[in-house]
Amino acid sequence: MTAPTNGEHGAEGISPAEIHRRREAALGGHLGDEAAVRPFLADASPRVRATALWALGRLDRAGDGEVATMLDDPEPMVRRRACEMAVRHLDVNLVPLLRDHEPTVVEAAAWALGERGAAEARTVAALARVAGEHDDALCREAAVAALGAIGDDAGLPAILAATEDKPAIRRRAVIALAPFEGDEVDVALKRALDDRDWQVRQAAEDLLDAGVGRASPDAPGNRE
Repeated sequence: MTAPTNGEHGAEGISPAEIHRRREAALGGHLGDEAAVRPFLADASPRVRATALWALGRLDRAGDGEVATMLDDPEPMVRRRACEMAVRHLDVNLVPLLRDHEPTVVEAAAWALGERGAAEARTVAALARVAGEHDDALCREAAVAALGAIGDDAGLPAILAATEDKPAIRRRAVIALAPFEGDEVDVALKRALDDRDWQVRQAAEDLLDAGVGRASPDAPGNRE
């Protein structure tokens, strides 16, 4: 994805001064110079701010406060970077970013929530809304993937519904069914064997061969 320009001029809209500041921020991250990096968090350029946040992360010196502040940045590229950083900052609330007006930020937030794994009920519900209602297909796909990574039963209905979305989302939804079991999952996977898209069919076949969808013999109702 092409990052938005910030109004400065030069090659690809980036001024030599901005290139220099961005390089200095990145260099500070590589050299372990936290003091050199921090001033760039308030730089006028979103590219420099995003690089500075990355550099602090590389130094393992980015606190929850810095990450949360950057999630409120006016520029999408900075918010995306903050979402990526927030994977390791579990106390930073990413749910509001799932309502961001910029689809690439929503996608990044969904990815980060999936990378975190286990989630609260409100997080699963918010991801399910994105999976079922967002206008952008990449956002829906990212939300479905996150629900599969989280593996909470509350997210299963949204994943099952996504098996009837666009091909890329159907593929993602089939893969996202891997942590689940039960009749609904089994039916969805078997239906996917006849999907128009060969990758959907292949994913369903692989999961069924691996025993996905069938209830465990030790599950309630399956014990003798």
